[in-house]
Amino acid sequence: MIRSLRLFLALLAIPVSSAPAIAQVAARAPAPAAPTTAAPRTILFVGNSFTQGAHSAVRNYRAGSVTDLTGRGYGGVPALFKLFAEQAGLSYAVSSVTQGGSTLGLHLAERRPLWDRRWDVVVLQDFSTFSRERPGDPASHVRDAGAIAALLKRANPRARIELLATWSRADLIYRPGSRWTGTSIDRMAIDLRRGNDAARRASRDIDGVIPVGQAWNRAFATRVADPNPYDGIAFGQLNLWSYDHYHASIAGYYLEALVVFGKVTGVDPRRLGERERAADDLGLSGPQAKALQQVAWETLSAEWP
Repeated sequence: MIRSLRLFLALLAIPVSSAPAIAQVAARAPAPAAPTTAAPRTILFVGNSFTQGAHSAVRNYRAGSVTDLTGRGYGGVPALFKLFAEQAGLSYAVSSVTQGGSTLGLHLAERRPLWDRRWDVVVLQDFSTFSRERPGDPASHVRDAGAIAALLKRANPRARIELLATWSRADLIYRPGSRWTGTSIDRMAIDLRRGNDAARRASRDIDGVIPVGQAWNRAFATRVADPNPYDGIAFGQLNLWSYDHYHASIAGYYLEALVVFGKVTGVDPRRLGERERAADDLGLSGPQAKALQQVAWETLSAEWP
């Protein structure tokens, strides 16, 4: 009895600094997040096939997890965003209004009843060349993006409106007949980004630009992805385009969704890690997912203050 009492008193006298290292690590670990009953934030994606995930398995991926307001039942980039958010512990109610080949002007003229309501966040994605008649001319984009943003801010003055700047189309770079024919692979994405920046400057209702095209350019520059699908894909590199060299592949849409996720939530996409669920479901390896997450992070961090 006396021996047990002495041992107990000796343990009480041990200074905190001499406690086992594992206890110190546990003390630094973040506490589990408290359960919340707050309503999820709402996010709407307005766009076309580049948002749908067309010509890839992304289009129908986890379609039941999001609300396609057109009734077609697509999952697409919105479904990837939803899954990324869930894995990061974030709650979003995700909806989309898309139509292949559409411009923002078409959504403004014909789809307004679907999207003109209160949202917390809206991502607007225009046609891949802005205008069909005048490819690369951002005039219609500036006008229509501003008009849609104004209506959305009228419904919710605190809504966050983001424009999505898309990628260079290989078919318009490497084939004849395009205004970008023979230019460097990054040129078209740069032009599209400048058009989106112009729309943002012209409208007080547009809050930012999501640099997806810049992420593709970084993937080419860092050799994560091959810049020319017409001469074969280099060993160990990804093809970001689908079979038409116009739309994105699974890897291309995955990168798009990572950039959207990072820009909208402020979460480092690298936190998703090699075991990220969508990558595994869609056939991307762990190292490929990690490389694309790194590209997304580097692109976003270069723009964040």
